[in-house]
Amino acid sequence: MLALPGVLPLEFGTATQIFGMDPHYELTVCADTETGQVPGPGFAITVAAGLAALNDADTVIIPGYDDIDTAPSAELLAALQAAHARGARLVSICTAAFTLAAAGLLDGRPATTHWRHAEQLRQRYPRVDVLRDQLYVDDGDILTSAGVTAGIDLCLHLIRTDHGAAAANTHARALVAPPRRRGGQAQFVDQFRPEASGDELALLREWMLDNLAKPLTVDDLAGRAHMSRRTLIRRFRKETGTPPMTWLTDARIDRARELLEATTVPIEQIGRLAGLGAPASLRAAFHRHLGTSPQEYRTLFRHKDEMVNA
Repeated sequence: MLALPGVLPLEFGTATQIFGMDPHYELTVCADTETGQVPGPGFAITVAAGLAALNDADTVIIPGYDDIDTAPSAELLAALQAAHARGARLVSICTAAFTLAAAGLLDGRPATTHWRHAEQLRQRYPRVDVLRDQLYVDDGDILTSAGVTAGIDLCLHLIRTDHGAAAANTHARALVAPPRRRGGQAQFVDQFRPEASGDELALLREWMLDNLAKPLTVDDLAGRAHMSRRTLIRRFRKETGTPPMTWLTDARIDRARELLEATTVPIEQIGRLAGLGAPASLRAAFHRHLGTSPQEYRTLFRHKDEMVNA
């Protein structure tokens, strides 16, 4: 376990508990420091090993940390590159994907991180195939996950891969956690529709949000904006990064989520109110975007103040 400055307590603690208490694993906590002290938010961790511990580790797990703008040391990056080159399995939880990316180890690979930081990871390391919505990504010898509970999912996935489902289920029961959530299941982001970088079409987007239940087309939107189809699509993509109909679908998913979280409107009516159509269409859209059903989503996130984003 490689603890970096600003290590997040939940990511570090859960991974340490899972592997440190499992007789199948021998856990060593190490750091890139000469003092043996790794600062965290409001606490410090004392470690007994330095980067040399990576020389013979079979798996290197890096928990998330809070400062993703400070570049890792050249010695740390070289140690990770050397560990990977000799066949060690590398695992990042939450923001630790930035360290693997800084080492060039995610170039040309799929990876994920916490949804709040996914776009920053994509912009900073454009050679990484950032899968913003996934809980975790298993790319063989390199695995990445989103934050906190997704990190638990990934740790359980490692145990399931190494020692089978029974061993993973035993840990899940001890943690009072779901025994298995698929890596492809979506993170529950705050909203799907992207924020705009310009305001030329701001009034049109506001009108779209006010009229989600209507059967809108590109021609409808172009007419309202007094533009040709081609001009609208080009300018909409420039401001939001997506075509107008994709943005509209994402906004409809967001509206359906709001209705599921904050109201008791029957699910049979939510598709119509959000512009997603019949219940079957609503279910298909939720499975495609969130990897779950509307009913399961309502059960998990009935009240927003109880919602925890993984």
